[in-house]
Amino acid sequence: MGCPEKDCCANNPGNDAISFPGTHGHDTPWKFYNHLIGHVPEDLVVRDYCLGTHWSYVEADCGMGISFTCKGGAKRKHTMDLRGLPLRAVAELAKSWCFEEATLGVAALNAYYAQKPLLDPLGAVYDPPVERSERGSRGGVPPRDAFEQYRPRIEAAGEARGGDGRARVTVIGHFPHVDRIAEYADLTVLERNCTQALDTPDPACEYVLPKSDYTFITGVTIINKTAPRLLDLTKNGTTVMVGPSVVMSPFLFDWGVEMLAGSVVADPDKARFAVQNGAGQFFGEALQMMSITRPGA
Repeated sequence: MGCPEKDCCANNPGNDAISFPGTHGHDTPWKFYNHLIGHVPEDLVVRDYCLGTHWSYVEADCGMGISFTCKGGAKRKHTMDLRGLPLRAVAELAKSWCFEEATLGVAALNAYYAQKPLLDPLGAVYDPPVERSERGSRGGVPPRDAFEQYRPRIEAAGEARGGDGRARVTVIGHFPHVDRIAEYADLTVLERNCTQALDTPDPACEYVLPKSDYTFITGVTIINKTAPRLLDLTKNGTTVMVGPSVVMSPFLFDWGVEMLAGSVVADPDKARFAVQNGAGQFFGEALQMMSITRPGA
């Protein structure tokens, strides 16, 4: 699975500030990251960034990118000021085993990829702005929630089995309202820190995903490096990547993803305030949720 281009994962020359030796093999999962990093233009510069408590951002010449702040992993090594560095160099942090560093790397990738001029030609569909009176409506379920968009197809797949057949759905990451899927499908929620009755420890992915009809994968898996393997395991079904941390690159379609349901920064000032202060309306104001779908899907 992965990029059909044999030479798309070449080293990134001239990057002395941040590098991870031994991560440029074509036959390793690092090719997933190297392709995403290697297609970030060399002339873009990081202007600001913040590793926040819950969310983080990187702002560059091309715009701002967001990522969920993932904690843990290895000890942080790259503590230099990232301002003024090439965006591509900072994106290298996506390969770090320190998940705080990898958070900034994924935010750097989204600073480039999550821009409307790149997404609009791909048929991007955007959620409408959320009015204050609408917050909390429908129990907090966004109007274009990816899970709801796929519900008719999931229900139809279950009906096609006849009898009491139900489609098998796996969600990686315990999203809000995910329990409602259990009303119409056989649901498994894979979670690293199990706190809910529906949660199953994520090592079960090797057993569950090959038989899953529909799999929804959090973008945090790009940060913690599990995404390449998870995408290999889901090749027999339909795969959707969900959440603001999803890198909005059509390259992921080559790895079997049918839809990328992520976000773009609608208001950089509000996003900056929300990240730095841990307050403010993040979804619906600072961020605009959106999606792109693989051509022909």
